[in-house]
Amino acid sequence: MAYYQQQQPQQQPQRPPGGGMADQAFLWNVFQRVDRDRSGIISDTELQQALSNGTWTPFNPATVSAIISMFDREHKGGVNFSEFSGVWKYITDWQTIFRTFDTDNSGTIDKNELKQALTGFGYRLSEQFYDVLIRKFDRQRRGQVAFDDFIQCCIVLQRLTDVFRRYDTDQDGWVQLSYEQYLSMVFAVV
Repeated sequence: MAYYQQQQPQQQPQRPPGGGMADQAFLWNVFQRVDRDRSGIISDTELQQALSNGTWTPFNPATVSAIISMFDREHKGGVNFSEFSGVWKYITDWQTIFRTFDTDNSGTIDKNELKQALTGFGYRLSEQFYDVLIRKFDRQRRGQVAFDDFIQCCIVLQRLTDVFRRYDTDQDGWVQLSYEQYLSMVFAVV
C-alpha cells in the first residue's frame, strides 16, 4: 500500500539548494515531482494530489491543510523545499505510527486499533468515545479509519486537548466553562 504516489517530473529537476547528500537529492526530486506548477512552493492541492491514503479516495483536504499550515512558517499558502523536508518527515513518521497500530495490516485502523494507538499516546477515553471518533473520522463509513483520517483524528484530538488544558488549571480533567468560553475553545480548533 502506498501512502505517497509517485509522479513523473515534467522537466529535468534542478539541484537541491544547499546540499549534495543522497537524502537531500532524493527529497529534492520528490519536491520537484510534487511542485507541478514549478512555483517553488507546494500548495495544498499539489500535496493532496501527491498523497495517497490507501483507499483510492482523495487524501483528506482538512488533513492536508493542517499539515501545510504546521510547516508554512511564512504563511504563503504552501511550503518551500526547506519546509517540505519537515512535511516529508511528518508524513513518514505518521506512516510508521499508522503501520504499527494497523496490526491486521488491513490498511485501515479499526476501533480496537484506534484505542491501542490513542492509549499508547496517553489518552484514557471511554468505549463510547471511540465510537464517536470512528463515526467522525471514518469518511468511507466502513467502521474503520484510513491513514489520512487517522492523522486528522490525532491532530484534532491533540488540539482539543491543548485548548482544554489551558482551562484545566489544576489538571484534574474537569473544567467549568461559560457557553462562550466553550465556543471559543471549539472554534480555536476547527
